[in-house]
Amino acid sequence: MPVFAANLSMMFNEWPFLDRFAAAADAGFAAVEYLFPYEVTPESISERLRRNNLQQALFNLPPGDWAAGERGIAALPGRFDDLKSDVERALDYASATGVKRMHLMAGIADPHDDVAASCYRRSVTYTAGRLAEAGIDLMLEPINARNMPGYFLDDFGTAERLIANLGFANLKLQFDIYHRQIMHGDVTMALRRLMPVTGHVQIASVPSRHEPDGEELNFPFILQEIDRLGYDGFVGCEYIPRTGTLDGLSWFEPFRRS
Repeated sequence: MPVFAANLSMMFNEWPFLDRFAAAADAGFAAVEYLFPYEVTPESISERLRRNNLQQALFNLPPGDWAAGERGIAALPGRFDDLKSDVERALDYASATGVKRMHLMAGIADPHDDVAASCYRRSVTYTAGRLAEAGIDLMLEPINARNMPGYFLDDFGTAERLIANLGFANLKLQFDIYHRQIMHGDVTMALRRLMPVTGHVQIASVPSRHEPDGEELNFPFILQEIDRLGYDGFVGCEYIPRTGTLDGLSWFEPFRRS
């Protein structure tokens, strides 16, 4: 059975960031993820994980200047030295939290541009190699253009081919079911085909990105299928609660940690 990870960037926003760890543990989660940890110290996160007996499932490497609209720099020309520095910064947090998978955001760039593609390949190659030294898997996540217009990695096939071509044992697909359904559909068959290269799964309802309890997808079936396929990693709950976080956790009751 997969381990469910509360996404603390989207869930438990009723609490300050560091207090969300206890709130997630009290709600029955055994793990947490979030977009970025870099506004607080590695030591403070480590202490909250230990205090609440939580596993750190995932976080993103630094994304560049988020406030200025950057959504990663891996595909951006002239940013390779910045990327190398960002990898070292992320590894400091990995050492403190024990995380074993990190996601590299590609950035806003034309996916058909040869220069951007070359930059992205170089960045992924470097980052996968550096993370392998620390025993960490690198995740590549295709993101749909409705939520992130202009994002470079906007296709599951592109991610699948790059993972196969580079051949790093620690280079994996971050299979976000919400993004998959919006971009391509055919979620179940894609899970069956791509599970061997999948290192992390994320869930949310489609199209509203709320609790995984309705709308377009049959999540009881999908979660059973993930389990049937032998996936025993983390399932990140990367959704925006409809109202209060705790009010929307009835779907989670069969999976909560006692």
